Amino acid sequence: MSLRLAIPDLISPSYFPVIAAVEMGFFEKEGYAAKLELLYPVTRTYEELREGRLDFVGGAAHAALYAFKDWKGGKLLCALAQHMYWFLVLRKDLNPRRGDLTAVKGLRIGAAPGPVDGLKRMLQRAGIDPARDVSIGPVPGAAGENASFGLMAAHALEEGKIDGFWANGMGAEVAVRNGIGTLVLDARRDGSDEVKGYTFPALVSSEKVIGENPAAARAAIRAVTAAQKALKEDPGRATAVGRKVFPPTEAGLIAELIRRDVPFYDPRINKGAVESMNRFARDIGLLSGPVAYENVVWKP
Repeated sequence: MSLRLAIPDLISPSYFPVIAAVEMGFFEKEGYAAKLELLYPVTRTYEELREGRLDFVGGAAHAALYAFKDWKGGKLLCALAQHMYWFLVLRKDLNPRRGDLTAVKGLRIGAAPGPVDGLKRMLQRAGIDPARDVSIGPVPGAAGENASFGLMAAHALEEGKIDGFWANGMGAEVAVRNGIGTLVLDARRDGSDEVKGYTFPALVSSEKVIGENPAAARAAIRAVTAAQKALKEDPGRATAVGRKVFPPTEAGLIAELIRRDVPFYDPRINKGAVESMNRFARDIGLLSGPVAYENVVWKP
């Protein structure tokens, strides 16, 4: 049986356990052929899952609510890693300081649908009005279903089209290494407990897929968990995966990014993470009220 998987960002460490689960053969070991697609942005990815054109999505957990209102019809299967995982990078010549969010005032910041939710809420909590104090919008050129957002953001920063971006670890790494960007915030490591809890990367499916093929859902969880374990044991294995699906430069960077991320590789989704995420979703108007843990996370 062939399974249809999609992620909203490919040349990135954000959803790498899904990429690795496919490219390292862990789905195959479970008896399933798995086809991985890039489908941007994450809101569209989840809509395709809801409409039955996909079986599984690796994406931001909270963003599933754009397609599955109040968690009706969708379920989180496992975490790809823990905590919110995006990076705020600003132009180096602005001399921003690490952790100083006020540096965004008056600037043009690129952010993608879905991830932008975390940035806006984080700025609000820091006393910065995301509508008045800063211009947040799409990255020029980052359009179409096959956009790899982080790299496009780094290129737009280099070309002076934006003053900063909120994107994945690959985009941040490229901008910093090229000498055009300064890392201002790594949400997973620098953020407050509240900020870290806004969302996390997750493997998601629909209740329809789970109901019709629970064996495939269990196999998908095992495949991702096996990929996490393999990468934790040897992050260097990410290079071979990267060479299959990334451009050469980014394939050469991915093992180092995965080495940094593996401490957060834990497939478990605990109740605290769901409560924190749902609180964030309510605060931004994406969730109408409290939803019980068992109505958000599928337990095999």
